[in-house]
Amino acid sequence: MNTKRLSDTMEKALSDQMNKEIAASHTFLSYGIWADDKGYKGIANFLYRHAQEERNHSIKFMEYVLNRGGKPKVNAIPAPPKDPESLTECFDGVFKHEVDNTTSIYKIVDLSFEEKDWATWNFMQWFVQEQIEEETLAMNLIDDLKIAGGDRATDESLFTLDKTLEKAKDDAPLAQEATGANP
Repeated sequence: MNTKRLSDTMEKALSDQMNKEIAASHTFLSYGIWADDKGYKGIANFLYRHAQEERNHSIKFMEYVLNRGGKPKVNAIPAPPKDPESLTECFDGVFKHEVDNTTSIYKIVDLSFEEKDWATWNFMQWFVQEQIEEETLAMNLIDDLKIAGGDRATDESLFTLDKTLEKAKDDAPLAQEATGANP
């Protein structure tokens, strides 16, 4: 008996998103290594935690596809982008990634609506909300760096920003603990 509750198209879209989240994890890991190498330990730690959160998102997609009787396909992970030249380029890269990810999430929401796959539509609402938070976080990084002086910031301003991000709330466990009542 066929117990698969996803169309082939939806299964592929969800698998592709799972792989996109894995690639994002590697991108943020790469950015974290770059920041760590530059001496920005707090920013690096923040990016490492964000890399883990992206990995957690990929696992959410994997589990969902499996729970709906599908089989997610793991693809090769593309190489992360080259190291940024500055913190501005790094934070802009984080923002661009999140906007691209939001676009991809919306395409799955659209597909679930078209297919009347209400289970997947419901599942994706968590990610819609998450992307609002992710884009806001990325915009705040850009704004905080601008306030600190951007690429012309003083060492003291960058030190303060680095220490602030080191203590920033760790969002990774929240992705695993989310429920319908507590997105």
